[in-house]
Amino acid sequence: MPKMKTKRGAAKRFRATGKGGFKHGQSHLNHILTKKSSKRKRQLGPMHRVEECDAPGIRKLLPYV
Repeated sequence: MPKMKTKRGAAKRFRATGKGGFKHGQSHLNHILTKKSSKRKRQLGPMHRVEECDAPGIRKLLPYV
């Protein structure tokens, strides 16, 4: 049986947590930052958890995580 391939786009966007969930970075923090407030940029910084209903789909994209 051949190995399953990891979807590389998903591997770059999601990280596994210790309890089997996933976390992801947020968008809108790469360019055109001058018009965004400091509060908005600060709140976009940390990683956020993926909702439980979306985790099974991500698990299919990342079979070895």
